[in-house]
Amino acid sequence: MTQRRCPDCGVGLEEMEARTTDGFGLRLVTNEPKGGILGSLGAKEKLEPKAHVCPECGLVREYVDV
Repeated sequence: MTQRRCPDCGVGLEEMEARTTDGFGLRLVTNEPKGGILGSLGAKEKLEPKAHVCPECGLVREYVDV
């Protein structure tokens, strides 16, 4: 994977883990059904975003691997 760059500064973004105040990782729930038996029971696919932070200006962007 290529290094993500800040659109404002042009420097490489640093990958960080985003967590809630309770210490849980963030999850994005899609409208797509999860695979297998859980999907047939109505469970939705969940994606884990990774935070990318610019060390120069502090811009934060969230990306998921799709």
